[in-house]
Amino acid sequence: MKAAALAAPPRRKLPMLSRVANSLYWLGRYFERAENTARLLDVNLQLLLDFEKHDDAALTEHWLSIIHSTSSAEFFAKHYAKADAAAVTEFMTFNTANPNSILSCTLAARENARMIRDRISLEMWETVNDLHLFLHSREARSLWQHSPTEFYARIKNASHLFQGLTSATFPHDEGYNFIQLGRFIERADKTIRLLDLKYHILLPAADDVGGAVDTAQWRAVLRCASALEAYRRFYVSEILPWKVSEFLLFSETFPRSVRHCLGQIDLYLRRISGTPVGQHSNEAERLCGRLVSELNYTSIDEVFRKGLHEFLSQILPVLDQVGAIIFDTFMTHRPVDEVAEVRLHQQEEQQQQPRV
Repeated sequence: MKAAALAAPPRRKLPMLSRVANSLYWLGRYFERAENTARLLDVNLQLLLDFEKHDDAALTEHWLSIIHSTSSAEFFAKHYAKADAAAVTEFMTFNTANPNSILSCTLAARENARMIRDRISLEMWETVNDLHLFLHSREARSLWQHSPTEFYARIKNASHLFQGLTSATFPHDEGYNFIQLGRFIERADKTIRLLDLKYHILLPAADDVGGAVDTAQWRAVLRCASALEAYRRFYVSEILPWKVSEFLLFSETFPRSVRHCLGQIDLYLRRISGTPVGQHSNEAERLCGRLVSELNYTSIDEVFRKGLHEFLSQILPVLDQVGAIIFDTFMTHRPVDEVAEVRLHQQEEQQQQPRV
């Protein structure tokens, strides 16, 4: 009886503030975006080494396709006279006027982390801050100019470190769910755009289909998704367009496939809302569940009969809609009583303190 009387009362779960949820969500998205951009640029720089005899027109088309994949072609044309390796990689790496550049994404990730510094672990903050300081240093520019592969590897490794530390040092509660939600929405978006980049924009001439250039480009698609080794273990065959598309669209186990990412988005949405499988409590869950079901019951033959570009063009707007609904549902800053919000914040901090 005495022990029971001294037992701490059960803690009441408080709703997460919308500004905290928003910062955690975009922290996950921006770090994932920086990593994907680093991988895309590194692979395409290496791809050009295999085709040294490309003329200027082919090289311009190659780099413009990368810009198109980020929906930044119009903005790029206003600031650069020519789309070549130097211009495109600088634009997508260091140009702070480009909101999708690695530097801009890292800066945005750091700002979101700074606003919730008391909510994330010290190790997570140090990883974000270290990458930010590196990108603003002379060392970064020098490394980028002399060894771009090593430079982009450093970006990717920082992202992997952040993901690992998040899993190991951050409580797997509602905040963790928002970080993962942002990460997988960004990842699904980039895999879709990557597939569309190859099939629609870099589509080779009929005589080149199945040739060395076509195969090298599809291999580059796999490398951009860090999927080359996993693809070869799964298929143990030559690199074929329909097999690459099938793997990056429908694999349930590969962490960068569209099917896997959508499944994770659906999972974390339900964890946040507490909605059981088979039901939905908001429009984002309904749309995401429908996308998962569609991918579960669609074959790659159906996709290619319809057209891969057309199929991807149907998924991407729905994914964008899911992201917009998530913001409206969980992150919109509605008018609140400031005193009440401060009181709620104090209650959350008290709950995080260890009980004696």
